[in-house]
Amino acid sequence: MISTRVHGIIDYLMAAVLIVVPFAFGFGVGNSAALWVPVVIGIVLLMTSLITRYELSVVKIVPMAVHLGADILAGLVLILSPFWLFGFSDQIWVPHVVLGVAEIGVALLTRKHSKFDQGFEHRA
Repeated sequence: MISTRVHGIIDYLMAAVLIVVPFAFGFGVGNSAALWVPVVIGIVLLMTSLITRYELSVVKIVPMAVHLGADILAGLVLILSPFWLFGFSDQIWVPHVVLGVAEIGVALLTRKHSKFDQGFEHRA
């Protein structure tokens, strides 16, 4: 199992990769979905990481289990975007699939609760 602290480190690294790599390697042209899908997911991942109830967030709002569900959804969007969602598989697809599988894998291997989740469930 991956600790929530290590997951936080991976989150920030993955967000940076998703935002930077499409520009560095020229995914798509201009406003193509091949470029913008990972960038938008990277930005959302960064924003979610900043507000998740774990060690490396700024504000502890989002429960860890919800964060992990969002990670799985983001991974699925990355995997499906080149083929079925936006149809740019003729341009590029391997990075989207590899990063999507990594995002899902890390989410599935991470502990479902952080020490910051304790006590929040009882208030709801």
